[in-house]
Amino acid sequence: MQHGKYRFIAGFLALPLAIYGVFVISPFVQAIYYSFTDWTGLSPDFEMVGFQNYQRLWDDEVFWKSVGHNVLLLLVLPLVTLGLGLFFAFMLNVGGRRRKNAAIAGVRGSSVYKVVYFFPQVLSIAIVALLFQFAYNPNSGALNSFLQAIGLDSVQPDWLGDPQLALWCVMAVMIWCNVGFYVVLFSAGMSSIPKDFYEAALLDGANRVQTFFRITLPLLWDTVQTGWVYMGIMALDAFAVIQIMTVGPGGPDYSTEVLAYYLYTKAFRDGQAGYATTLGVALLIVTMIFAGIVMKLGRRERLEY
Repeated sequence: MQHGKYRFIAGFLALPLAIYGVFVISPFVQAIYYSFTDWTGLSPDFEMVGFQNYQRLWDDEVFWKSVGHNVLLLLVLPLVTLGLGLFFAFMLNVGGRRRKNAAIAGVRGSSVYKVVYFFPQVLSIAIVALLFQFAYNPNSGALNSFLQAIGLDSVQPDWLGDPQLALWCVMAVMIWCNVGFYVVLFSAGMSSIPKDFYEAALLDGANRVQTFFRITLPLLWDTVQTGWVYMGIMALDAFAVIQIMTVGPGGPDYSTEVLAYYLYTKAFRDGQAGYATTLGVALLIVTMIFAGIVMKLGRRERLEY
C-alpha cells in the first residue's frame, strides 16, 4: 500500500487537475497572450502590438474611473454587508431576552426572520435590478411617491440620473441582495458555538456587546474572512446590476462604470477584444491583490472549541 500510495493519489488527481488546467488556467494564459495583440474578437487575423494596450490602459481616464468605483465598492460593500449580517445574526441567535430555561436566547420568531432575510437570495439578480430600477424612477417610482406621500414634494431626487447618487443607489441594491445570505451563514456558525461560553461570560458581568467582540466574532473569524473575500469578488464584478439599472449603462457621465462592464463594452460593443483582455488582466491583478491583502490582514491564530 505504501509503495503504490503516490501513484494512487496521482491517479485520482490527474483528471481534476487536467480539467482545471484546460478550463481555468488555459483561458488566463490566452487572455494574457491576446492582451499583447490588436485582435478585434471578430476576425482570426491579428498582430502583436507589444505593450501598446497597456500604455493605452495607463492613459485611459475611463479605466481609472472604473478602478476608483471598484475600490469604493470593495471598501463599502463587504464592510456594510458583513456588518449587517453579523448584527442581525447575533440578534436572532443571542440577542433575545433571557428566559427561564436558558441564560441566552435569540429573539422570538427567529426562524421566520431568517426566511424573510434570505428571500432576496431566491430572486434572480436581473429581477432585483429591474424592480429597483422601477423603484428609483423619479416620476413614478416608489421612493419618490413615498416622499410625496409624507409631504416632501420638493425632495424628488433623480436617483439613477444624478452622478452623485447613482453609484450609492447601486450599492444599496447589492447590499440588500446579499445581507440575508450572510445572516443565515453566520447564524449557522453561531448555533455551533457552545452556550456555556456565553453563560460564563454573562456570569462574569459581560454585556451583549462584549460577548460579541470577545466570543462570537473571534470564533466566527474564518467564516467572516471567507465572506469578505467573496463579497470583494462580487464588488469587483457588479456587472449585472450596472448593466440593467444604470443610465447608459455605466452612466451618467461614467459615474457607475466598473471594470467588468467596461471590459464588456470594449469586447462586444467596440470590437476591441485585445484591449478588453488587457482590462481583464488588470481586473485579475486587482482581484489577486485584494484577496492577498484580506488573507494577510485577517490572519490570526485559529480558535478551536
